[in-house]
Amino acid sequence: MIFGLAGLHPSDEESRFFEEADPLGFILFARNCHQPEQVRELVKTLRAIVGRDNAPVLIDQEGGRVQRLRPPHWRSAPASAVFGALCGDDLDQDIDHQTGGAGRTAVEACHLNARLLGADLAALGITVDCAPVLDVRQPFGHDIIGDRAFADDVQTVALLGRAACAGLLAEGVLPVIKHIPGHGRATLDSHEALPVVDAPLEMLERVDFAPFAALADSPLAMTAHVVYAAIDPHAPATTSKTVIERVIRGAIGFDGLLISDDLCMRALAGTPPARTTAALDAGCDVVLHCSGDLDEMQAVATVCPPLSLEAQRRLARAEALRRSSRRVTLDRAAAETRLSALLTVPAVA
Repeated sequence: MIFGLAGLHPSDEESRFFEEADPLGFILFARNCHQPEQVRELVKTLRAIVGRDNAPVLIDQEGGRVQRLRPPHWRSAPASAVFGALCGDDLDQDIDHQTGGAGRTAVEACHLNARLLGADLAALGITVDCAPVLDVRQPFGHDIIGDRAFADDVQTVALLGRAACAGLLAEGVLPVIKHIPGHGRATLDSHEALPVVDAPLEMLERVDFAPFAALADSPLAMTAHVVYAAIDPHAPATTSKTVIERVIRGAIGFDGLLISDDLCMRALAGTPPARTTAALDAGCDVVLHCSGDLDEMQAVATVCPPLSLEAQRRLARAEALRRSSRRVTLDRAAAETRLSALLTVPAVA
């Protein structure tokens, strides 16, 4: 289990609970982040409470609308759609290989942006970024995804998703691809209600699932609280054993650590303990509880078993990748200057 907390510092009650419950890690939100030194100390404190200096600390730092760290202490990063627009139509058909023209520009810009995001997080001790979004944007889809998605075509999403993952890893930060197996077609916001996607399986495989399949070697993924009627009309992916086994682990081929999206979202039914059990029974490795509500976290902890051996293997593999991928120190000023220049290049029409 991964927990949030209520404020800028853990209260005495929260500290006692975290010490006893021993969660895998923590997730931070804007309510937890005031300025750099405070965040660094918070991260150190949380790890000290559980007695593990490698306990994962997560944050949603996508850029655009979704960034918990904001000015004046942290840069304002572009939304993912900015990089998709930079691609224009100048892409090779093979999503796993090189592109030309504006495609190269977009890839370099996306990679540099991710490195800058990663550098901000690494400086604070944050080791996991819940990004990039690999959902394929649809014109009728709810705006909860919108410009958080790179584009409305599979090739661009997969290409830029790969660049973003590489950029984060280069700074020693693990990426989390989301929302597997695809949220772009949903017409409701899963924070508020349960979306039901009734597209045929063939279309889902060809479009929605395809970017995740292209990045199936990613270390971490976050589930979608979305029902895919063609696969399991009764449960969203997070709590559907059919979707996780047949699609996420099967057709997509993802074998990394699978994290539920936030258990507090209204797309899920039942009490927090019931949601926890349903997600773990379906095949999620880890559940995510974000609100910082101590009573709910205590209830979740009562039903959450230790990390399975398979999940431990996946986590160890992710951590080994994080440690081995870090490159030379980023020249931040040069990177920002280069990124600014790349973002002024007009997209190919």
